[in-house]
Amino acid sequence: ARMALVSVKRVLISESVDPCCKTILQENGIEVTEKQQMTKEELIAEIQNYDGLVVRSATKVTSDVINAGSNLKIIGRAGTGVDNVDVDAATKRGIIVMNTPSGNTISAAELTCALLMSLSRHIPQAVMSMKDGKWDRKKFMGAELYGKVLGIVGLGRIGKEVATRMQSFGMTTIGYDPITPPEVSASWGVEQMSLEELWPQCDYITVHTPLMPSTTGLLNDASFAKCKKGVKVVNCARGGIIDEAALLRALESGQCGGAGLDVFVEEPPKDRVLVNHPNVISCPHLGASTKEAQARCGRDIALQIVDMATGKALVGAVNAQVLVNTFSPDSHQWIRLGESMGSVLKACTASKQPYSQVHVTSLGESLKKSSGFLSSAAVVGLLTEGPQKGPNLVNALPLAAETGITVQTDHKDSNEREVCVLEVSVNGSSYTAVGSVQAGVPVLLELNGSVFRQPVPLTGHLLFFKASNSTELLLSVTGVLAAAGVLLQSFSASTVSSAEQWYCMGISSLLGDIGALKSLAKEAAQLTV
Repeated sequence: ARMALVSVKRVLISESVDPCCKTILQENGIEVTEKQQMTKEELIAEIQNYDGLVVRSATKVTSDVINAGSNLKIIGRAGTGVDNVDVDAATKRGIIVMNTPSGNTISAAELTCALLMSLSRHIPQAVMSMKDGKWDRKKFMGAELYGKVLGIVGLGRIGKEVATRMQSFGMTTIGYDPITPPEVSASWGVEQMSLEELWPQCDYITVHTPLMPSTTGLLNDASFAKCKKGVKVVNCARGGIIDEAALLRALESGQCGGAGLDVFVEEPPKDRVLVNHPNVISCPHLGASTKEAQARCGRDIALQIVDMATGKALVGAVNAQVLVNTFSPDSHQWIRLGESMGSVLKACTASKQPYSQVHVTSLGESLKKSSGFLSSAAVVGLLTEGPQKGPNLVNALPLAAETGITVQTDHKDSNEREVCVLEVSVNGSSYTAVGSVQAGVPVLLELNGSVFRQPVPLTGHLLFFKASNSTELLLSVTGVLAAAGVLLQSFSASTVSSAEQWYCMGISSLLGDIGALKSLAKEAAQLTV
């Protein structure tokens, strides 16, 4: 049985996304509302009614919007970058942020190639001159791309597609990327090198990186100075990767011979000085503006949301890597085990918090990929306060870090059965629980070194207590239960390791006051899982 980890019933689409997006969501039982051109205030007022939000690039999903979305579980971006979404704020709230990384790859690559060709032959300027009634053949003398060097900064999907297309024009392609291995880019004809080596060799430069602190102003006065005089540059990625003021200076001095710009720091740009420069050709952010790309992005984001909501797979998540392995059929029992073990240790250490360290170890071959989500699940159990919307697998580890808890995750291969060991350090003392999944049910096998004779099913209302073994003990405890009108439903005792042992009772409801047990037992805790 597949379990939807995230329930998505209502989705708001706040921009003109291809109609197939709405259709696919509706066919899968999700209610869809489309409202375009909302102000920030309107979006904040509206968003609390929805589990999901689908945007393109115009909607700014700020922390204010995210915090107003009390039911939000997923933000889907029908496109590549997510710089219009405050991903950190979403992660803290436990909201998955998802994009469609491959939907507009071809469209963006083709526009880049079109701008490179237009720059080499001054096509837009020649068109305008003709429309003006002129015939200026001398003015538009161009240069061949054949034999020239194209520097590609950013060798992801789009950079690769640009490289293979421009190679067919006889261009030499060199590039830089901190992530893509050099042997991979070499397999599609791009020699990788440092930026210092790259700048002086290029006749043309195109950028295909995300916009982040390390890529803002990547082409600046210093990098232009290292380039060949007259280098031509293209930006179809994000405004700001090429420093606009530095570009203008390079155009004025002739250090840059021309620029093709599809993106700007401010869109639309109020300062028109670059757009109006005779050697600049520009477009109003058309990289993904093809019928095919829009249909692909709309389709991809809808299918990704449906796959996630039906528990099939998680694709395109930018902030929830821990969830990727939680979509195997039996993973949700292990997630429940991790959360339940966290809850048990939380109940047993209620008077002793705060926690300083959490150490989760998974044993057994089949849990190799599960150790990540097991530690997140355990932290969810430890940090959840009552039934309100608390931590989930997306934000458990960031919340733990914020509260000063160090989380360590280990996996050990073992030929024995699969088990999970959770160790929590509280004020210098440590508590340990060992659990597993048996016949589809999460069970507790050990608590603080005491092994239960019968595995304890982690479901319903549970009462744990530690006491020295005596004939009167159980009579006294059942007496307390009876006086409170609570029925005993199951019972498991641990093997006697020392004078004291742990007991667990499954009970019909929690005791109104656990104080009555404190005189009978050294430690007592109750919880509902």
